Amino acid sequence: MSYKGKFRVWRGDSEGGDLKDYEVEVNEGEVVLDVIHRLQATQTPDLAVRWNCKAGKCGSCSAEINGMPKLMCMCRMNTFAEDEVVTVTPMRTFPVMRDLVTDVSYNYTKAREIPAFTPPVDVKPGEYRMQQADVERSQEFRKCIECFLCQDTCHVIRDHEENKENFSGPRFLMRIAELDMHPLDAADRQLEAQEQHGLGYCNITKCCTEVCPEHIKITDNALIPMKERVADRKYDPLVWLGNKIRRRPA
Repeated sequence: MSYKGKFRVWRGDSEGGDLKDYEVEVNEGEVVLDVIHRLQATQTPDLAVRWNCKAGKCGSCSAEINGMPKLMCMCRMNTFAEDEVVTVTPMRTFPVMRDLVTDVSYNYTKAREIPAFTPPVDVKPGEYRMQQADVERSQEFRKCIECFLCQDTCHVIRDHEENKENFSGPRFLMRIAELDMHPLDAADRQLEAQEQHGLGYCNITKCCTEVCPEHIKITDNALIPMKERVADRKYDPLVWLGNKIRRRPA
């Protein structure tokens, strides 16, 4: 079974653009990316779209579909009525390069700012030991495919370009939280998260969790626990007193 689907696709570049209307054949079992490819093959060969695996694992085909950040390869056409107009636009948080392709280099800049896993100096490679419970605690976060949909939907940078310099976004705060949970990581991740990566900007609206295609509970399992550990360290009087005692000279 097939029908003529109504699509509205953003066309343009960094200088500007507009939404263009198209009618494209839609077949049973297809996803939005299938239809975008057919549009590219039959009507607009110059349409720019980024994609790779078409299996929901590379994170390349991120876009906004009817205003919701999604992977085009994971958004099935049978979720729309046949007479519904499907609007496909580039991720709004990042600069448009052309059509549906955005410049996501901001994310790679933030990734480089996070120091790598830092084991204790007195533990040599091959001597690392940790409990299975510790492995499982952060394993969820390693499912991230870096589609950057959580970054796109986060209003801290989506609506406030000026925050990008001081805020790393949910994907990379999650990475810091993962390292902070690691029993063999010796770096001060809590201070780093608060002072260098803008953890305090996050007001836990859970919009990042809502759009994650891997169903990672970014807010509940990474950001909120990280905020709690930072708050305990900074404001809990017993923790404050303990830190003062440990710093007293012998």
